[in-house]
Amino acid sequence: MPPPIRKAAAFGIAYRKMTDDDLPFVAALYASTRGEEVAATGWPPEMQAAFLDQQHRAQHFHYRNAFPAGEWLLIERDGAPIGRLYLAESEGMLRLVDISLLPEARGEGLGTAILCDLLDDEPRPVLLHVEHTNPARRLYVRLGFCLAEDKGFYLMMIRQPAGRDRDKA
Repeated sequence: MPPPIRKAAAFGIAYRKMTDDDLPFVAALYASTRGEEVAATGWPPEMQAAFLDQQHRAQHFHYRNAFPAGEWLLIERDGAPIGRLYLAESEGMLRLVDISLLPEARGEGLGTAILCDLLDDEPRPVLLHVEHTNPARRLYVRLGFCLAEDKGFYLMMIRQPAGRDRDKA
């Protein structure tokens, strides 16, 4: 079930289930989140594109296999896709598998609104993984996520539901 749309409504946000027809958009979205990192390799553009495509396919395969009952949503603004939101129930928790927005949709409070809508009435703990260097980490801390475990490359963060001690994972 998609999160309610309250704060995100001000941005014209809607959610819809992702289909295989959306894979080209999702691949381009993935590339937009990793393009700068891959460009730093100095590889030729066609090699960068091939690598990003391969990495997207591997991630998509992993997410679908690790979370077969997950909810795979596209985030749309005014009818056009601008991001993705992947959610899964896991061991009595809601797992935020992934949230990504196109570069032109970042930095305007949209991600905050989507996450607030998701978290406001969520009765379960919410778990996510984030890279140490991901700028979204600051947002997660602001929204009440705490470090649960340092997994090396990733941090596992958890947010307890309202009314629970958010200082303990």
